Amino acid sequence: MKKLLRLSIVDDNPFLINAVADKLSFYDDIRIVFTAHSGVQALSKIAFEGKPIDLILMDIEMPEMDGIEATGLIKAKYPQIKILMLTVFDDESRIFRAIQNGADGYLLKDTAPEDLYQAVIQTMAGGAAMTPSIARKALNLLRNPLEPSAAADQCDQVKLSGREVEVLEQLAKGLPYTRIAENLFLSPSTVRKHIENIYQKLQVHSKLDAVQEARLRRLI
Repeated sequence: MKKLLRLSIVDDNPFLINAVADKLSFYDDIRIVFTAHSGVQALSKIAFEGKPIDLILMDIEMPEMDGIEATGLIKAKYPQIKILMLTVFDDESRIFRAIQNGADGYLLKDTAPEDLYQAVIQTMAGGAAMTPSIARKALNLLRNPLEPSAAADQCDQVKLSGREVEVLEQLAKGLPYTRIAENLFLSPSTVRKHIENIYQKLQVHSKLDAVQEARLRRLI
């Protein structure tokens, strides 16, 4: 008889939590003990649980505390808990930081049910499960490690105005241009101009990329 594995899912999107739970619902040796919508809530629920958690499927972008920071704190306090990052982000910086903070594996959210299950089993056996594209980037990081000083210099080169930061913060909330204009008492054309300037400074071409790059550079 297979050992029952106690899992938790940490993600700020209830729909995605349900989707992941559905993927694992076919396997009798998996039990979802709790779900959480932020790193802070995950830490609280782990402390509240009477029985130990075996593995956490951890999102990255969440309010209050992101998944990478939560991973570091959980690993420091509960080193026996395995943590698999389950995210849409596949950039090398996040992979590097997640591994540094103790992540046991790194998967993308479009992972198929059977692959997700096998990743859980592999991780519990001491392996390091990774989506193939993530594994390639992890190998690339070993061959060409990120230079912290160079990354810091790169971040310092990008200077956003106070108004541009405000616009970015509104974009991060998923608000349309017209709503941003109302909130900041600007005209829609002025908002578009600010966004064009942000794109140029961050060298991106979409709202999602702008928000991700700004967060990566700790501009918002």
